[in-house]
Amino acid sequence: MRTSVKLLMASAMQSSRGLNNPGPMALLPPIPLYRRLLRAHRKFLPSEMRVLGDEYVKAEFRAHRAVENPIHLIGFLTEWQLYAQKIEGESWVGEKLDQAKLAKMSDEQLGQMYELMLAIKNRDSDGESNS
Repeated sequence: MRTSVKLLMASAMQSSRGLNNPGPMALLPPIPLYRRLLRAHRKFLPSEMRVLGDEYVKAEFRAHRAVENPIHLIGFLTEWQLYAQKIEGESWVGEKLDQAKLAKMSDEQLGQMYELMLAIKNRDSDGESNS
């Protein structure tokens, strides 16, 4: 993730301004966003969810370290920033996944979502059996 991408992100955010969107969201660079995500997990998530979330964030940022496509980078950073805002605002509790985003996911991404769902269900069933 090169520094020249910051300029592309800023210009893309300004050009994508719509009538319903009053202004571009300030897009954080990758490292501050990464730190913000880990900080949000530490402050707002229970410890078992924090471990799962931290591992996932670290794996995703590591996997996208060498991405050079600016459009892909903007999408990646935008979605993670929206996620951070939801975690910090605690508006994510009980929220369902947007069907439009689900339809755009690749088979690999759907597989990751399924594995995440299974991990959460296993964690919940382990917690109930220990109680």
